[in-house]
Amino acid sequence: MANMSKSSELPDCCYPNQPLLICPSSPTPKHSLYLSNLDDQKFLRFSIKYLYLFKKSVGLDSLKYSLSRVLVDYYPLAGRLRAGAEDDQKLQVDCNGEGAVFAEAFMDISADELLELSKRPNRSLRKLLYRVEALTFLDVPPLVVQVTNLRCGAMILCTAINHCLCDGIGTSQFLHAWAHVTTKPNLDLPIAPLHSRHVLKPRNPPQVNFTHPGYTRTNPKDDTHMIMDIAKFLQSQPLVPASLTFTASHILHLKGQCVPSLKCTTFEALASHTWRSWVRSLDLSPSHNVKLLFSVNVRRKLIPEMPQGFYGNGFVLGCAQTNAKDLVSANLHNSVKLVQQAKSTLDNDYIRSMIDLLEDKTARTDLSASFVISQWSKLGLEDLDFGEGKPLHMGSLTSDIYCLFLPVVGDFDAVRVLVSMPESIVEKFEYYMKEYNLDKEGDHANGCQGKII
Repeated sequence: MANMSKSSELPDCCYPNQPLLICPSSPTPKHSLYLSNLDDQKFLRFSIKYLYLFKKSVGLDSLKYSLSRVLVDYYPLAGRLRAGAEDDQKLQVDCNGEGAVFAEAFMDISADELLELSKRPNRSLRKLLYRVEALTFLDVPPLVVQVTNLRCGAMILCTAINHCLCDGIGTSQFLHAWAHVTTKPNLDLPIAPLHSRHVLKPRNPPQVNFTHPGYTRTNPKDDTHMIMDIAKFLQSQPLVPASLTFTASHILHLKGQCVPSLKCTTFEALASHTWRSWVRSLDLSPSHNVKLLFSVNVRRKLIPEMPQGFYGNGFVLGCAQTNAKDLVSANLHNSVKLVQQAKSTLDNDYIRSMIDLLEDKTARTDLSASFVISQWSKLGLEDLDFGEGKPLHMGSLTSDIYCLFLPVVGDFDAVRVLVSMPESIVEKFEYYMKEYNLDKEGDHANGCQGKII
């Protein structure tokens, strides 16, 4: 029996069989699927990795069968990414029905031990997802699944879904469809997926009628700019994950710094606070321009609205920006207004201009001085049920310098903030994230509880 101490890593997985390719259970269309300019962005060339812990295992045969069934509807996930023949190397999906990777494993731990360990980010969680040996990102199948049974009868489900094929809303739609087919095999899917991305095609000729501060045009031969690249600085050092949970009362406290003169959403308050804490911890030059990039769903912002079931990337990045001095010296009210202004620009004309801008392959997401937040906390990811109840825990398998707002199982109004930073600044970041909540007596008891490994 494995001995799990607080400092120990997860034991290795035991794989009783070689991973399988799960193909659609009936014939699917064979064609190349056009990916939109929003799908084909360089910064999306990775997989979204989810981790679920369920109290009771679901039969492997049942999961394999229902996956093959749902891949008939979601057949691009059974295909393979290819680079186009043109010079721009635009990605497309070869819908060939080759199949999704399905690995089954056993790990000698209990659900309680996993829950305890998952309170803090831990790199050894990566053991729970089968690693596909591949030369390039394109060689990894768009969908990789591992089901790991634990000694207590619990089950861990890990999925890696290629971000070029869908966003967080699309991944949630797919996972709920898979669960639906598992539990209600004779009923149609509640939402049929829409494969076509042509609603997001650029205009001909492109019409870039706005400035788009979230993007920069890059010349690969130009390395003369002297502005500090924060992303490169952060990634040049070993990263340590920070995880902080904000309850409804914490969030109400944050919003209280803006009312009554300014009403704001939970996301606006927490995103602004996290951005300010990040910039404060970096000790930047006061004049340094800093940006907050955050995902905004545009399915209902376009004219006409995108059809229900669209499961590609239907989001753009809103961009708030100011200089470091103004961000950290002003109050939260000021940064919330910046976020709200960035959101208000994202109408149909602005989004169409952004899609057209991306026809220029030198246009890249400006990560050099940006804090990037992706919102996972209101996608229904924590409600996934394959027939044995909702998960005991849901989270991200890995942590990066991109910040995730994650759901908290059992507490709909709470949000867990997860981001990785160099060890030299992570303590400062956590201090600033908690600082607002200290009262005059220095009472830490009600502050946000955040721990690092």
